[in-house]
Amino acid sequence: MQAADREIARQTALRARAVAEFAASRPASADRPPGAPGAMAAERWAGRAGVLRPVSEWAAQELAVALALSEPAAEALLERSLTLVHRLPAVLAALEAGVLHPGHLWPLLEHLAPVADDALRAALEGELLAWVAGRAVSTPAQLGAKARRLVLARDARAAADRLVRAVRRRGIEVRPDRVAGMSVVTALLSTPEARALLAALGAYADALPTDPADGRSRGQRMADCLLDLVLRPGESGRAPVQVTLTVVAPVGALLGGDAACEIDGQVVPAEVVRALLAALAGIPVAVAEPDAGAAAPDATGTDLHSEPDTDRHTDTETDAETDAETEPHTGGRVDRGATAHLAAQLGWQAREQQELERWWAECERRVLTGEHEPGPDPVPGEELLRWLTEHGPPPKSGEDLGEGPAPDLDAPPSAAPPSDPGEGWWARADRAVDDASAALLAAQQAIGHARRLVATADHADTTDETTRAHGPAGRAGVARDALTALHAATDEHRDALAALLQRTAGGGLADRPRLALTDALTGALLALTDLPALRRADRAGTGLHRPPATDGYRPAAALDRYVRARDRRCRFPGCRHRVPPGGELDHTRPWPDGETSAANLAGFCTRHHRGKHQAPGWHHDLAPDGTLTVTTPTGLTATTTPPPY
Repeated sequence: MQAADREIARQTALRARAVAEFAASRPASADRPPGAPGAMAAERWAGRAGVLRPVSEWAAQELAVALALSEPAAEALLERSLTLVHRLPAVLAALEAGVLHPGHLWPLLEHLAPVADDALRAALEGELLAWVAGRAVSTPAQLGAKARRLVLARDARAAADRLVRAVRRRGIEVRPDRVAGMSVVTALLSTPEARALLAALGAYADALPTDPADGRSRGQRMADCLLDLVLRPGESGRAPVQVTLTVVAPVGALLGGDAACEIDGQVVPAEVVRALLAALAGIPVAVAEPDAGAAAPDATGTDLHSEPDTDRHTDTETDAETDAETEPHTGGRVDRGATAHLAAQLGWQAREQQELERWWAECERRVLTGEHEPGPDPVPGEELLRWLTEHGPPPKSGEDLGEGPAPDLDAPPSAAPPSDPGEGWWARADRAVDDASAALLAAQQAIGHARRLVATADHADTTDETTRAHGPAGRAGVARDALTALHAATDEHRDALAALLQRTAGGGLADRPRLALTDALTGALLALTDLPALRRADRAGTGLHRPPATDGYRPAAALDRYVRARDRRCRFPGCRHRVPPGGELDHTRPWPDGETSAANLAGFCTRHHRGKHQAPGWHHDLAPDGTLTVTTPTGLTATTTPPPY
């Protein structure tokens, strides 16, 4: 089976290369150009994936016939194949070698391929492939989570842009199910909203009275609760339920950095967690106060004052008129150095425009006076001079302008006023020159305006990134550990963080926030504490460590909390289910032969907990550091470690 699977992967890679080779033989240059009658609509062309734009729009139809696919499926195959060949060549090679299987492609195409920077994408590609090669089992879901975390850590700005665009697509869709008479309703929500919705429906379903005659599953009861809550609100009279979301956030993320966070085990950007905590706890955990003591030079050598990351620009679009006429701002203050640099840029553009206007005036003068020699550099309008050179100089004064053959410029532009039937061809040509000069000048003015907008946007973006990188948020984001991040924070940041940590039940949080002491290199959980315990350990001088073993069968509260925080997900190889809030902590060596300690406890989902005790021929071995080795009845082994922080 493994050999067959490797062959399927190899053939999938060969098909992708063949599809890309076919696409190269069908260039878009053979299609009608944009704007021509019968050409692809501009909206549809703009909506095509970037890798498809060099390919003829009819290639998908030909591929659909060749492979007996629908045209949308053929176009999707074209896009996937070209993306693998041109943007993820190492992934394609790993697929061809059998290191990956086709299921691994989806998370890589979804999360890795959109990275715009070629060097960064190649580096992430190599890191992910090394991660897969170093594991006995790496499912597509695990690879997707790893890819999300890496992209968020290394390409945070682009990830934030994608998040903004995705939030704008929030909505509800319905589609027919594969079974006639059934439909699927899909809600695109932010991760906190989705997790809270799921938890609330589960709580409502669990609150229903138990009836032995009720054959509905929990999922069916959740669906019925959803319908009742939406279609018949207020009819049940039941009290609202409360839900709990488990949020994991590094100190740097709470201080304005870009470190990836988790909500109920789902990887999310730091901005999502900061917004959620601000909404639930009523505390803005990233305070927008300037750090007057920090300054950093930008690319032009001017000093830019730093600011924390509380209102970063994430939209890629800018207001054209505003950007062209206003000065860049940083944290509500006008940056005089950046303004001077921008003014110098705009002054240069103005001088360029003046040169253009002087050149055109000279061009018109040479046309009218008969000076036909073109200028030293080919510029727009020299074609007109060459045409006049070929057809002779302007007629002398007093010559009949109504005689002689009319050149190609005989027909004036449609926007020009009707010509006098009695006027000569030179008068019409002269008016055509005026019209052309006005159109060219307007075009050059538009180009100059666009250049100014691009320069303004580029400089503002560089200023924003440089300012943030050297401010408290940037320094906290790149800090190697929590102590360094706290040292980089402002007093306002630290006060807000302390206020958040002191919140308990009733203050928007269901439980006191826990502080996880982790290994800075491996991300392994070393200790779990909170502010009162931290103060007690400081006074006693005992330091922080794992909770001690429990004498009885059930772990004490501190040990139970520690093991769940360490494992978070089912430890069975490849499983991504969360460890349930209650139960499912298993003694690797049965109690009382094995003690109730962190070195002998592992978290499982319900199914794999049952399988550990009931599936014949399986063996589980847990190392003191939490590494679990599972051996199958056929002798295959797979090792899992607790997910790093």
